Amino acid sequence: MTKTKLVPSVIFETSWEVCNKVGGIYTVLSSRAKTLQESHADKVFFIGPDIWQDKENAMFKENKRLLTKWKKAASEAGINVRIGRWNVPGQPIALLVDFQPFFEMKNEIYAEAWNDFQVDSLHAYGDYDEASMFSYAAGKLVEVLIKADLLKDESIVYQAHEWMSGLGMLFLKKACPEVATIFTTHATSIGRSIAGNNKLLYKYFGGYNGDQMAAELSMEAKHSIEKQSAHGADCFTTVSTFTDRECKQLLDKPADVVLPNGFENDFVPQGAAFTKKRKEARKCILDVASNLIGEQLADDTLIVSTSGRNDFRCKGFDVYLEALAQLNARMKDAADSDENVESNKVLALIEVPCWTKEPRKDLADRLAAKAKTVGDSLPTPMITHDLYNINEDRILCLIKNLGLWNTKNDPVKVILVPCYLEGNDGIFNMPYYDLLTANDLCLYPSYYEPWGYTPLESCAFKAPCITTDLSGFGQWVNDVLGYQGELSDGVKVIHRDDDNYFEVAREICEAIEAMTQMPKAARTNICKKAAALADKAQWKNFIKHYFEAYDFALRNK
Repeated sequence: MTKTKLVPSVIFETSWEVCNKVGGIYTVLSSRAKTLQESHADKVFFIGPDIWQDKENAMFKENKRLLTKWKKAASEAGINVRIGRWNVPGQPIALLVDFQPFFEMKNEIYAEAWNDFQVDSLHAYGDYDEASMFSYAAGKLVEVLIKADLLKDESIVYQAHEWMSGLGMLFLKKACPEVATIFTTHATSIGRSIAGNNKLLYKYFGGYNGDQMAAELSMEAKHSIEKQSAHGADCFTTVSTFTDRECKQLLDKPADVVLPNGFENDFVPQGAAFTKKRKEARKCILDVASNLIGEQLADDTLIVSTSGRNDFRCKGFDVYLEALAQLNARMKDAADSDENVESNKVLALIEVPCWTKEPRKDLADRLAAKAKTVGDSLPTPMITHDLYNINEDRILCLIKNLGLWNTKNDPVKVILVPCYLEGNDGIFNMPYYDLLTANDLCLYPSYYEPWGYTPLESCAFKAPCITTDLSGFGQWVNDVLGYQGELSDGVKVIHRDDDNYFEVAREICEAIEAMTQMPKAARTNICKKAAALADKAQWKNFIKHYFEAYDFALRNK
């Protein structure tokens, strides 16, 4: 006999990225909000840090008439909270807490954390204090609401995302054991640190000890709160089978439930609207590139891209550029061996926020002039914006070291777009998702990627992609297909390990080359295959895993 799942009547979710766009967790929470609102209308409350305060925050709209009793109870307990709506689909209620006052009692909070939960904060540095004070304030807020009888007789789940939210969850669990707690790690701090410090994560994976590596990499404080939260929560979750294996090895705790990341496709244009956006985006990108490199790129130029957080090795930007260098050499050789063959052109973008200073004035002036001819190449024709550290930026330095200078003899043109694409960058002036429609192929050859929203989004926008089996998304694609994904499936999943860097680059090179020679009908078909795969990852298909976690936590509290 199948038992009925326990379902909470109230859900709190806390994260540093509520109404605060930093990385992939923002996408997880904001895209899932609509689906949760459908099942728990105004009974799901997102708690985030009030770091904007008096500054305008387009992601949050305060409503001073909403939950006034909550605000009063919090204020009487010394917690200042702004209450309103998160400006995302579903418009969920958001509670932004001011955590600054808790810094005055930081030492007492850390002493209590050690005595009660053995959380080591002695080695804290960087963003640890700020995140911990926010986390404590978030947990304290829910405690106040419960003890003021404002959540009487409710079945409550409190879900904390990443180590930045763990401390408050532990304090709340002690203060209000009737609350069912869920802790979700999207990537272990130690796993990411091992990968980011150029160590061989996979070759020696079974030999790594999380506590030992935390000491070696000066990660004791973050690792400590993450590990204690994983062990202390009523339900411990992570985002992929890939990360679950990592949790078991480095945190000594496998996940109770795996919560794969989905998305809502409401923002993906359809039909004629998509065609119009794609045409506009391609014109914009080719116009910028042509004016930068001093060569008019044809409409049929193959546009490929990679994007994401500036995590040089983990995101695979190094192997992406190596692949482009190989491709440039191969296409040059092919053109030299047969002078009658006109070489196809490939425009490869790297859309990665760097230490950006401002839009390039020379490029902006050219674009504003709208001249009929593009003129000569601009200096450093591989970057659209000026950087504060233009001579030290790792991506730009590797572009130069690989000889990708964007000369007229180079069939592969490589351009670094080092800014957030929010529609106001001064060069493209189009948001990221609009520009995404222009791509013929997207590449995400990750070395470390617990899930991977960028390849999922590219598929949703009908752009086939290449990723690796070191990403949660890549592993999910292989599981769905029942075999290793190929370009003909819409997603090519390349095997990657610690020893096959150049082989991965070669596979990427060959796949792009194949795209340049692919008939239009075949390209259209793989675009449809990519979109069909993305459709399987909508939240309506994945939300069931969250209800499994709610049930687990409620039974285990």
